[in-house]
Amino acid sequence: MTIATQILSVRVNEGERRLLEQAAAQARTSLSDFMRRRSVEAAELDVMDRRVIAIPAADWDRFEAWASAPGRDIEGLRDLAAHRPSWRD
Repeated sequence: MTIATQILSVRVNEGERRLLEQAAAQARTSLSDFMRRRSVEAAELDVMDRRVIAIPAADWDRFEAWASAPGRDIEGLRDLAAHRPSWRD
């Protein structure tokens, strides 16, 4: 478990605070922990959803070589793909 070392202050209106407190109570956690956890999750999703990726010109040739290389056979993935998903049984 990571111990928080910095404070982040957020202003919310009364209705938003009630909603957040209700959600934290349903999650059986403190409002602070709920806010931290959910904010980090939302930030991770936003970062992963990034659609534009900048590749520095100095790295472009290396990227092209990687993207053009033939795919590698990864035994674990091959085995996984060979099995019917459990939700389809």
